[in-house]
Amino acid sequence: MKVTFPQMGTMEIAVKTLLEELGLEVIPPPKITQKTLDLGVKHSPEFACLPLKINIGNYIEALENGADTIIMGGGVGPCRFGYYGEVERKILEDLGYDFKMIIVEPIQNDWWGFYKKLKLLLTNISWFNLKQAWQRAWAKGTAVDNLAKTVNQIRAYAQDRKLAQEMYEQALTEIDAAKRIIEIEKLEQSYQTELKQLPQRQNFSPLKVGIVGEIYVVLEPAVNFAIEKKLGERGIVVDRSLTLTQWVKEHLYLGHFKDETKHEEIKEAARPYLQHMVGGHGLETIGETFLYAQDNYDGVIHLSPFTCMPEIIAKSILPRVSQDLDLPVLSITVDEHTGEAGVITRLEAFIDLLKRNHQKGEVI
Repeated sequence: MKVTFPQMGTMEIAVKTLLEELGLEVIPPPKITQKTLDLGVKHSPEFACLPLKINIGNYIEALENGADTIIMGGGVGPCRFGYYGEVERKILEDLGYDFKMIIVEPIQNDWWGFYKKLKLLLTNISWFNLKQAWQRAWAKGTAVDNLAKTVNQIRAYAQDRKLAQEMYEQALTEIDAAKRIIEIEKLEQSYQTELKQLPQRQNFSPLKVGIVGEIYVVLEPAVNFAIEKKLGERGIVVDRSLTLTQWVKEHLYLGHFKDETKHEEIKEAARPYLQHMVGGHGLETIGETFLYAQDNYDGVIHLSPFTCMPEIIAKSILPRVSQDLDLPVLSITVDEHTGEAGVITRLEAFIDLLKRNHQKGEVI
């Protein structure tokens, strides 16, 4: 069995470790390129979400490289992600590929059902072996998320911003190669220290920008044009509202392990504008935007794929949130036709607006 999975941000580091620790041969799809996108667009429904199209491109490239089993997440609720797996399975079967697809649904107290899913992958797996593999993968996912948060906070202040990015990328490479949890923890601690000790700019007052939206577009640099890096190199402190480990806690485990205090805080913040779940991260987009305003952020960037229903709902509400809170919000919707030059132009205009507002605040 040769297993693959979709690309999404730094997810490969943790998922590859989990599967390899369970004794599987893993064939990750190549990093997302224009070829990946072209393959997905060619073989996917025109009005499908961009993430589905890229998933198809990922799978075709991985299957052509020898993979024979695809692991895909499932979902519940109004977001179309819930049936991605079945649609993708049908597309690939119609293309003539011979493969097995295992769709991992949210557990929802059905731990035995989850265990049986794993049995499709592994015929002789114990809970103990699964626990050990999960702990190593989780340690990597947590370390990567923690370092991403740190570099997004530190990069703007660094005298050499490109060096901060290079250190982060080197950390990812070393964490990916690490074999033991203690090694992973030491690497994270070491890079945390090095990043925080970088020479900093003096008398520097950076802008602060929060990023909200649909998780795939928020996490995948190939889709959002590496927006966190671009903002950081322009001297902006960035906070991304979504992380991979947070998504796993909420999506796979649902209420078992997620931070209920934070979840309730987001729901309460969104309540004046949106009182119920609309699928995906639509409610979180509104709530997190409100919280960024409370934390004195200068602006918020909202990222979403074209035709994403939960984020369309959020996008229709954000102008009122922006007006009520006097918080500039830039919504960027992406599909296969979105060009990097156009996104950068909008981003720079938004940054200019934030700088003017920031300077007015300093004068007052």
